[in-house]
Amino acid sequence: MKLILIKIGKAIKTLQRDGFWRGGKRVAGAFLAMFGRVKPGDILFITGGVGDSARYRTDNVAEELEIQGFKCSITVQDNPFLPTYADKFKIFIFHRVLYTPSVEKLIEEIKKQNKEIIFEADDLVFDPKYLEFMDGFKQMNSLEKKLYEKGLGGEILQDPYVKVCTTTTTFLAEKLKEYNKKVFLVPNKLSQSDVEIAEKILEKKLPTTDYQLQTTVRLGYFSGTISHNKDFAVITDALLQIMEKYPQVELFLVGPLDIENKLNKFKERINQLPYVSREKHFANISKVDINLAPLEMENPFCQSKSELKFFEAGILEIPTVASATGTFQEAISDGLDGLVASNTQEWVNKLESLILSPEMRSRMGLEAHKKALAQYSTQNAKNEEYYGYLKIKIVV
Repeated sequence: MKLILIKIGKAIKTLQRDGFWRGGKRVAGAFLAMFGRVKPGDILFITGGVGDSARYRTDNVAEELEIQGFKCSITVQDNPFLPTYADKFKIFIFHRVLYTPSVEKLIEEIKKQNKEIIFEADDLVFDPKYLEFMDGFKQMNSLEKKLYEKGLGGEILQDPYVKVCTTTTTFLAEKLKEYNKKVFLVPNKLSQSDVEIAEKILEKKLPTTDYQLQTTVRLGYFSGTISHNKDFAVITDALLQIMEKYPQVELFLVGPLDIENKLNKFKERINQLPYVSREKHFANISKVDINLAPLEMENPFCQSKSELKFFEAGILEIPTVASATGTFQEAISDGLDGLVASNTQEWVNKLESLILSPEMRSRMGLEAHKKALAQYSTQNAKNEEYYGYLKIKIVV
């Protein structure tokens, strides 16, 4: 009954945020995922949902592993046949999974057969002590909050049987090592489908020389979830200065973000669109000239965030200005394939340099594209230590 109430709470929030049509499609997709076919193989990914997090950490990682020769399947924790899958795989990877009776039964069966369990974390939600830093948590309804009361997947992480974790960032890896686990860093990557979508968009892009004729400069922020409102607030003062000084600058906002009151004076130059499909998401990114990736610098929840906003824009040859978190500093070669900023003045200076130089935007975008394709695509993934570990566990 508790799980049903939680699911109802999430469905209500989705409908409120995305509207009846878009939200309804997402809720229906989550329901249908419960009955998706699961083929036997080497590795089974079990995920708590069907959103962007699940796409990157199950679909895309499974694709990466299949390119390396592994046989993978994916299912959701609500699959009514979940406990029966213990016999069909050698390795089980749990991503954002609630410790339901069905999950508990599956884990018991896995242990009986002495098979491998891997805990997967792509956010700092496995430990409830960090929830105070999660802005989106404060805006959840009471039913949604029940998902996190013990940490999302915390019971699995703290199980002594579980020896290994995978995660997205160095910051999260260090946190997981505090639980005395072996941790493999498996960065987020673009799928082959993502790369194909980007290539089609780039085929229709204006030649570089035509940028000289451009008058308007579009800054884009693609928030994804309402938990990013405080992140956007980090650059509000910088944007005020930029939009005051450069009337040709427009702001392009996608996702459930509340525009700060201080920016309302420029509302005729602000375009705000709702959450859209994956293909349209990339199309929206391609329409901007500079991608914005702000995060609260002193917030551990934000420090755990991956660099996906950098490479999602980079695959479309769009340069990014990002907050100088540890992850973005590792991902971005400042001044070559992107820019990082630590405070308001740095944001102003670095945005200004790109606004005034179409050539710099073009050069930096091309370098970001090279890096996104080489380091952040499933087809070019290289994580030999992790692959080697999995092969050993499959043979055993």
